[in-house]
Amino acid sequence: MSSRPLPAPGHMGVDYEERVDFDRLRRYRLGRAQQALEASECGAFLLFDFYNIRYTTQTWIGGALGDKMIRYALLTRGAKEPLLWDFGSAVKHHKLYSRWTPTDNYRAGFLGFRGAVAPTVGLMADAVAEIKSLLVEAGVADMPVGIDIVEPPFLFEMERQGLRVVDAQQHMLDARVIKNPDEIMLLTQAVAMVDGVYQDIYEMLKPGVRENQIVAHANQRLYDLGSDQVEAVNAISGERCNPHPHNFTDRIIRPGEQAFFDIIHSYNGYRTCYYRTFAVGSATPAQRDAYQRAREWMDRGIDGIKAGVGTDEVAALLPKAEEFGFESEMEAFGLQFAHGLGLGLHERPIISRLNSMKEPIELQVGMVFALETYCPASDGFSAARIEEEIVVTEDGPKVLTLFPAQELVVANPY
Repeated sequence: MSSRPLPAPGHMGVDYEERVDFDRLRRYRLGRAQQALEASECGAFLLFDFYNIRYTTQTWIGGALGDKMIRYALLTRGAKEPLLWDFGSAVKHHKLYSRWTPTDNYRAGFLGFRGAVAPTVGLMADAVAEIKSLLVEAGVADMPVGIDIVEPPFLFEMERQGLRVVDAQQHMLDARVIKNPDEIMLLTQAVAMVDGVYQDIYEMLKPGVRENQIVAHANQRLYDLGSDQVEAVNAISGERCNPHPHNFTDRIIRPGEQAFFDIIHSYNGYRTCYYRTFAVGSATPAQRDAYQRAREWMDRGIDGIKAGVGTDEVAALLPKAEEFGFESEMEAFGLQFAHGLGLGLHERPIISRLNSMKEPIELQVGMVFALETYCPASDGFSAARIEEEIVVTEDGPKVLTLFPAQELVVANPY
């Protein structure tokens, strides 16, 4: 296995190093979506999932408008590029600055802000009529239309106008599961930013600091480094570590406590999910034992990862729910598992005892996912949480997350 790390170069475009080739990235993503469409029963994919829209149209509106179900894209069989209906002045912006698609393919659209404008106004009816006319023009109106996610009134309107709707999300997730070198480099750059934030957290993690102060600093630091979206920073300390609450508060951190963090952000759309655990000033035997078990589970999982292996085989290497205090795999879900990473936080493969034993997926070169372990401590309130991001390569698993995690890190030891 090669020990050479995957490259994480600077963010600028330069003439003296090969870095991210965004033209190649755009061609690859659209090509994968087109292949998925051609292999399906569908005549077209109608996409509302904003990660699928970005994957196929290479455009993005985040923040307040990204999840309002008002942006949608239509990819039809045989089409060279998709059509995109976008919000207001964003359409003119795309025509000026996103010129890899013909300007006529950018259109203004609005469906009502997830019900704030009632369906009876007719916005959805008009949109479906326009889409149907485009399907007729493309000669695919008699074939099913694949949709990823949809508002019920829009679905009802499609059915009322005689369109047969099927699921496209499975096809799009399959398309997105194999990352090309540009995607892997963007994921590595995003992780490198979090490496630096963890150094900051290590230095500021002292008694008297609040969880939300660390969250605020992490947000500022990530945006300073070039993040385009900080989706979440979980900060968990003291007695809040067990059970895991998956959020942060204004709690004051105290001497000798265990604290763990999860940093979820994106760079050029590509996300991280990256846990690290610290002890504050000193560590107890119970905390060290919990961390050692979490690390052993992590290393066992990583050792089992290689192309050709089934996700059921990897899941079998992770502890059963009963081994760390839960009655069922459903109750323990999210603590010992892996999830794909890309434009979305939870892509394929999802590896856990809850689902992988029923429908295993074969690991392939180019898959990228985050593997998570969690172990409660015998003191009843501390716990260890570790997460490593992994790329499946021809040489085996490559770990992207480099902040030290082989042993429990004691921040600012006494």
